[in-house]
Amino acid sequence: MRYNLIRKMDISNGPGVRVSIFMQGCQFHCKNCFNKETWDFNGGKEFTDETINKVLELSKKDEVKGLSILGGEPMHPVNIEGTTKLAKAFKEKFPEKDIWAWSGFRYEDLKDKEVLKYIDVLVDGTYKDELHDPTLKWKGSSNQRVVDIKKSLESQELELIK
Repeated sequence: MRYNLIRKMDISNGPGVRVSIFMQGCQFHCKNCFNKETWDFNGGKEFTDETINKVLELSKKDEVKGLSILGGEPMHPVNIEGTTKLAKAFKEKFPEKDIWAWSGFRYEDLKDKEVLKYIDVLVDGTYKDELHDPTLKWKGSSNQRVVDIKKSLESQELELIK
């Protein structure tokens, strides 16, 4: 597994100041993707325990509200094990901070995956250029959903954040 980039102070991918990691590799190849450099599964840098430690170290600052996991595709079978390991380590160290993740996969396809035990909010669905709307919060196209994972798992119903 590989990652593309870590941002230590990100204010555009979730609420508040966040640490963001962009996983490397994506099979969706959405038209006009804002992050085409993350498509190649062989690009970027190797994702290791040191990568996790770096994210945790950056996240310990009081002003950091949470972690954002983007891509590429963090939930791709090549990446999901590392994404899960990172999310679990983050929640164990910072239970009061939240994790947001973006995925082209839908919640319904991921709801039985261990990674969702640690994620608070999932922005799901592939970006559709013909449905692009710059007024949408946290998502690029109207087909995407901002899912409250904790509420959805508890109620067994899809719970959206509006």
